[in-house]
Amino acid sequence: MMAGTKRDYYEVLGVDRNADEQAIKGAYRKLALKYHPDRNPGDKEAEERFKEAAEAYSVLSDAQKRAAYDRYGHQGLQGGGGMPNGFDPSIFADFSDILGDFFGFGDLFGAGRSKRGARPHRGDDVRFDLEITLEDVLKGKSAEILVPRMEPCPRCRTTGAEPGGMSACPACHGRGELVYQQGFLSIRRTCHHCGGRGQVVSRVCSQCRGEGYQRADRKLKVTIPPGVDNNTRLRLQGEGQPGLHGGPAGDLYVVLKIKDHPIFERQGDDLHCVVPVNIAQAALGCELHLLTLDGLQTVKIPEGSQPGAQVRLKGFGVPRLNGGGRGDLVVHVEVKVPEKLSREQRKLLEHLLATLPSENEPKEKGIFEKVKDYFM
Repeated sequence: MMAGTKRDYYEVLGVDRNADEQAIKGAYRKLALKYHPDRNPGDKEAEERFKEAAEAYSVLSDAQKRAAYDRYGHQGLQGGGGMPNGFDPSIFADFSDILGDFFGFGDLFGAGRSKRGARPHRGDDVRFDLEITLEDVLKGKSAEILVPRMEPCPRCRTTGAEPGGMSACPACHGRGELVYQQGFLSIRRTCHHCGGRGQVVSRVCSQCRGEGYQRADRKLKVTIPPGVDNNTRLRLQGEGQPGLHGGPAGDLYVVLKIKDHPIFERQGDDLHCVVPVNIAQAALGCELHLLTLDGLQTVKIPEGSQPGAQVRLKGFGVPRLNGGGRGDLVVHVEVKVPEKLSREQRKLLEHLLATLPSENEPKEKGIFEKVKDYFM
């Protein structure tokens, strides 16, 4: 391409003469993606447009060359080093930074780091649901679990081949990469036939059938601290699926599920239960023996306790996960009215009725408000 026939570099990239570095870089990236030879195989015009855009960017991205070009045009770049007319192949040193991994290749003109060989990949995380009891929450426990996951095949050691069953890749001849030459442009790409390893399986492993891994149950010990709750996740680092190509293993997350207890219900760090008493116990007060998760405890029901009254036993709830003691056990009093009375019981209640004042006036709150208050 003669100097007199060259198009204006700003026109080539489609930017204004006052465009900043970022605008120039963005414009070049769009053109490079559009006219790259990989996207236009055999298209000479696209190849020329690609070279033209690369040459324009090599000048306009360099402050010194751009200043000379702005003042003297193409003539100002003659003899400036690099390729004729100001084009410098060192532009491709940061080509992968501009185009990323869009095309999947590594080096251009030998610039940048080699991408030979498959990249390491971290293994997947694994979830395991473990059901525990409310007693386990109070005291904590150690549990053994069997976790299904993939383990490296002991016969082939993840290669997928019988011992000695690997051969040089026929596509890249053992180099792990392919080199394409298109005009002045040299492109190195990871060999997709062998994944960059340079070798392929010629005889498949008889134990894992070429997978390189086998499903196995791994026995692990899990320590459950006191005070855990539903959906608490315990992380076991490195106990997930194995990584690929030397990458680290994933993690195992043990997710806890707490069984419902027939008597006690948990709310935060407190435990709740309902204890029925008869009308005499509620009126006169009494002491009850309640079997809690900490053993037998004495509960004092105050004289004149109403339905829904609460008695709080301090420190008999759930341990706080981050320390700081325990919650409380809240006992809800349920006054049971007998459905059938003996003759003697009826006489006693009739006598009591005659001595008690009549309180049949409606309260300010309706029955629905009472019910709501009872369960709050």
